[in-house]
Amino acid sequence: MAKNPQRPVSSIAFPILVALSISHCLNDLLQSVITATYPLFKTDLALSFAQIGLITLVYQMSASVFQPVFGLFFDKHPIAWTLPAGMLFTMTGLLNLAFAGNLYWVLFSVFLIGIGSSVLHPEASRITSLASGGRRGLAQSLFQVGGNLGGSLGPLLVAILVAPYGRGHIAVFAILVLTAIIVMVPVCKWYKRYLERIKREPEKMETHLAMPLPMGKTILAISILLILIFSKYIYMASLNSYYTFYLIHKFGVSVQQSQLFLFIFLIATAIGTLVGGPLGDRIGRKYIIWISILGTAPFSLWMPHVGLAGTVMLSFCVGLMLSSAFPAILLYAQELLPNKLGLISGLFFGFAFGVAGIASAVLGNMADKFGIESVYNTCAFMPLLGFVTCFLPNLKKRIALK
Repeated sequence: MAKNPQRPVSSIAFPILVALSISHCLNDLLQSVITATYPLFKTDLALSFAQIGLITLVYQMSASVFQPVFGLFFDKHPIAWTLPAGMLFTMTGLLNLAFAGNLYWVLFSVFLIGIGSSVLHPEASRITSLASGGRRGLAQSLFQVGGNLGGSLGPLLVAILVAPYGRGHIAVFAILVLTAIIVMVPVCKWYKRYLERIKREPEKMETHLAMPLPMGKTILAISILLILIFSKYIYMASLNSYYTFYLIHKFGVSVQQSQLFLFIFLIATAIGTLVGGPLGDRIGRKYIIWISILGTAPFSLWMPHVGLAGTVMLSFCVGLMLSSAFPAILLYAQELLPNKLGLISGLFFGFAFGVAGIASAVLGNMADKFGIESVYNTCAFMPLLGFVTCFLPNLKKRIALK
């Protein structure tokens, strides 16, 4: 029997998808605590923007380099209980982060949190596809919107629970880690039954799915998708890591106000993600990618030149447009290599995290040397790389022909 069963079940398993979405929500909420507490760390430890960028780099590299490794390993050796194990790394990192007294301690803490993310994203994304019943766009959007919603709630909870009382209150988030582990239990039980059914009845579960394109064209298409991830996440890094500093510097808002404005941007990303997957199922993923990334350019180019209200409004539009691309990009890539769901999920989640980490470090140095506003004047042009989408083949038509 093949060791990498990747065939979805016959009907969509909504309870499992909801549990996976909640797990993703709680995981990304906990992950977003890192960036949401940057202003506190900058003040308490007297950090420069370059050191803030280094923290992001270490976290994102930890959360990116290991993702395709874990994804490839679990493609070949699926294990039912990996999700709670990854969450324990996140808990350990958060408890260390709450009491970190120097930069090196902070770096160690965010490294552990990144490992937790490296385990969850490829494995949970694989189980999402398996539980989709063939409706992968809808399933992936449900999974992704949980992450985006969690990422948007993190800064809000930090503004309420941590900013007024000090960094030690980060430890309160350990309660959410335990909640996430409880939510993951039925998912792990379902996945265990799925694996056992394959062992008992291998003839009923096809494990090899045909690639829609020759290998050369597949590599080219994946390269184009990675360019699109590059353009998307450089701009996203400027907002996730430095948007609060930009608002504080340019408009004189308080730390708590800046967190609320960041929440508006992040809630827009949740809405865009929820829409992107199902629309990709209906009209084709290529068109969603094209509209999402290139369509962000007018808003990103305008945003550095407006007032506070305009900035908040345009950041909402940017989040709404740009976030709808990732489910379509990931599913397009999974359709290119349908027998490597974990590897593809790990590669694209990991590359996204890696690009964001490197971009955060570079943008931090840029902010130190040229000012925080230069970051947004430069990054505003990144969505124009969406033009490369025209070189992608239309997989919807090809799959239909097959």
